[in-house]
Amino acid sequence: MARKKQSLLNGALILTVSMAITEVLGLLYKIPLTNIIGTVGKAYYSSAYNLFIPIYSISLAGLPVAISRTVSSYAALGRYRDVRRARLVGQKIFVITGVVGTVLSLALAYPYAASINRPQTIWAMLIISPAVFFCCLMSSYRGYFNGLRNMTPQAVSEVIESAAKMVLGILFAQAVKQYGLMRAAQGKSVFGMAVTPDMTQEDVLLNIYPISAAAAILGVTIGTVLATAYLALLYKKKGDGITVQELRVAPPPESPKAMTKALLAIALPIVAGTLIFNITNFIDSWSIQNRLDYAVRGGGDVIYNMFRSSIDAAGYAGKSEVWPTYLYGAYEIAVDFKNMIPTVTTVLGISAIPVLAEAWTLKDEKNIKTSIETVLRMTMLISLPAGLGMAAIAKHILRLMYYGSASWSSADISSTVMIGYGATVFIIAVSQPMMNLLQTIGRADIPVKSIAVGAVLKVVVNFLLVGIPSINIYGAIIGTVICYAVSGVINFIMLRKYSGVKISLVSIFLKPLLCAGVTDVSAFFIQKVLAAAMASAGLLTEGGRFNNDTVAAIAAVACAVVIYVLLLFITRSIRENDIKMLPKGEKIAKVLAKLKLLR
Repeated sequence: MARKKQSLLNGALILTVSMAITEVLGLLYKIPLTNIIGTVGKAYYSSAYNLFIPIYSISLAGLPVAISRTVSSYAALGRYRDVRRARLVGQKIFVITGVVGTVLSLALAYPYAASINRPQTIWAMLIISPAVFFCCLMSSYRGYFNGLRNMTPQAVSEVIESAAKMVLGILFAQAVKQYGLMRAAQGKSVFGMAVTPDMTQEDVLLNIYPISAAAAILGVTIGTVLATAYLALLYKKKGDGITVQELRVAPPPESPKAMTKALLAIALPIVAGTLIFNITNFIDSWSIQNRLDYAVRGGGDVIYNMFRSSIDAAGYAGKSEVWPTYLYGAYEIAVDFKNMIPTVTTVLGISAIPVLAEAWTLKDEKNIKTSIETVLRMTMLISLPAGLGMAAIAKHILRLMYYGSASWSSADISSTVMIGYGATVFIIAVSQPMMNLLQTIGRADIPVKSIAVGAVLKVVVNFLLVGIPSINIYGAIIGTVICYAVSGVINFIMLRKYSGVKISLVSIFLKPLLCAGVTDVSAFFIQKVLAAAMASAGLLTEGGRFNNDTVAAIAAVACAVVIYVLLLFITRSIRENDIKMLPKGEKIAKVLAKLKLLR
């Protein structure tokens, strides 16, 4: 494989394209899957992920960063024998981590399922556990290629993983659901439950949902296996692009023992920060579900009055024992959309690691400043308009995705959660890139401390608020925002201090906020005018997936994109350096300069 280093934004663009594809595949997966397993099934599915993610996150956020940073630093100094050794040593660490993580997932499955009073969740937890091992092995290859500033293997593997998860997950979940309903129609038992004539279809589905969710999880595990196989075969067939001449002139490598210590010295603080945050999220998720149980027991009437229309539409009016699971499932439906924005901006931090590590190793102050400012500015330019747009058309998004399905009953609850997160998601979106920047300049200890402070606040706030019947699930939004806000402020102050870069809040935050705000207000009025015009013309009915408001919202979003791009150039929010780091950036910059759109 010929080695050609990708620039920060070039690498980020490759990852962003793959991320866009995986997000589309994710929508094509999550929407029909949620329609198949319903809001209650969504809670079972998400509960399994809540156990999986703290262990899985080590393979994504800790060790790959260590390998990427180490490899890029060695490559910048021409130490290509060390580059090769870093891959071998890192892979051994990953394999050990994967085995331990899988065993830990299996061991914790039953206690966790019992502790949240949902023992049926255990099937999904057991099935997802092997994915930890394959994710670790897969991430060893991703971190190595990224360190050589080649983001393409990670991009392709992400698409393979998502495609397999989508196709197999939906097929398996639907097959299990149809099998269960078929047995119920024949009067036979359904997954251990005897079917009686007085049972409704909802009663039967409540027993099918946990198994159907577990079947969907099987698609996730198989997806990680296929993505790992692709990366292993790619490396075996094409290698890494390091030439024989580069290896010949490189100095002797460090010993495996010294290399292991060096990698762990970088990885352990990152892993510690990741574990603190994700274990806190795990505890938080556990406490949310338990506090929802508490809120329903202590104030069921209050909750029923708040969500009467949704609960009645779902057919759970007389089944208060299902309400906590139903509310948690509605919350997780909204979280799926909220997570799309930080998922996209995370690639900026990943792409910055090898570029900033090289500049930091060579003490290149100009590129250090450019890398840091570009990552933060682009994160805000993406997350602010996306978040505000999501908040503005939350109900329309849910109508397009879920109208007519079992999940549509919870649209009012989910849309309120989406509005809350949409207005504040930029705080969450900038968190991971900022952590990556601090880790790359050798201050991985700072994110550990800041996220620990934020995470403790999150657990405390959520525990207090979710248990209040009049607040219930909405308290989780407040806790999450407080967590990321506190952590983000600490990280920003420390990044300015230790990088020596004077980061301008006007350039990074205020200008993007102004552009996003003006765009959002413009789109709001465009949507209202178009919806009124379509209604007066009698073009569409008020019911159905596509009504006047929804179609007008889609048109308003298209207009908003054009308005936003124009505002970015008018306010000079896009810098010449940002454009030049894109593929063909020099030519694009020259054209824009002639049009006087760049300074």
